[in-house]
Amino acid sequence: MRIVVAGEALIDFTSAGDLAFQGHFGGAPLNASLAAARLGQPTGLVTQLSTDMFGRRLLAYLHDNGIDTRFVCFDDAPTTLAFAEKVGTTNRYAFYTKGSADSRYAPDPLPELPDSVSFIQFGSIALLNEPAAGSILSLVRRNKDRKVVVLDPNVRPSLIADADAYRKDFAGWCGLADLLKVSDEDALFLAPQSTPADFAARWLASGIKAVVITAGGEGATLYRADAAAIAIPAPSVTVVDTIGAGDTFSAALMVALQERGVDAAGLARLAEGSWHDSLAFAAAAAAINCTRPGAQPPTRDEVAAFLTARR
Repeated sequence: MRIVVAGEALIDFTSAGDLAFQGHFGGAPLNASLAAARLGQPTGLVTQLSTDMFGRRLLAYLHDNGIDTRFVCFDDAPTTLAFAEKVGTTNRYAFYTKGSADSRYAPDPLPELPDSVSFIQFGSIALLNEPAAGSILSLVRRNKDRKVVVLDPNVRPSLIADADAYRKDFAGWCGLADLLKVSDEDALFLAPQSTPADFAARWLASGIKAVVITAGGEGATLYRADAAAIAIPAPSVTVVDTIGAGDTFSAALMVALQERGVDAAGLARLAEGSWHDSLAFAAAAAAINCTRPGAQPPTRDEVAAFLTARR
């Protein structure tokens, strides 16, 4: 196991017109672990699944895609459900999370991650519910100085009752992170009066080594302290669905950095060319995901063929 993602696994129902919905396996942490595994890195998911019919299908899906489930717990509470409808170029969500199995994640003791793990990612709606939030944050704190910690908050405003309290919580999460990845929509919610560059500068000054802000079809930009920003365009593709694109991007970026042997300190020292190639790899993986319905990250061979065709 090289990469670990902590957080929820759920069922996404995407609108198929009127009251018709198509179900997909989802949840940002599940999507990220799926993407990293398909890109060839042994990956584990830390979560709690329900024993209901959705939970059983989620577990089978994890197994079928080669995701390590040794740290998956089980509970008889229901599976979290999410309903999504396309609004312009983005998606609007309704979540049903109260009392769900993943929100009740509280193993005692916490899992011991093997020494082989070099990256751990956390974030998303798992941090909005106790006891799951406290358990995940404790796991991250325990591994802060042993792994590269990646924070991808996946802000969901419809689930946030108190925006100011959430922003204070986010500041605490950033204190655990080495690499912060946010969408431009996330950044706007977290700092409404800030430009992307100012947003990144604030968290770089707090100790984060690198900040990546994605902007959908406009590409992504990397910010580091005392270095020029690096902008990567988004590959031009026919977009079918954007669900899972950001999760695929963050997973592919972890894969690319892990394969370069990057540790937390190395995020600040990595050469510009290596950063550029890593970001381009992540952007390609996310673009391919957008050509398919639901979160369906590509395999390593698909990304390689995609990049070769565009040289």
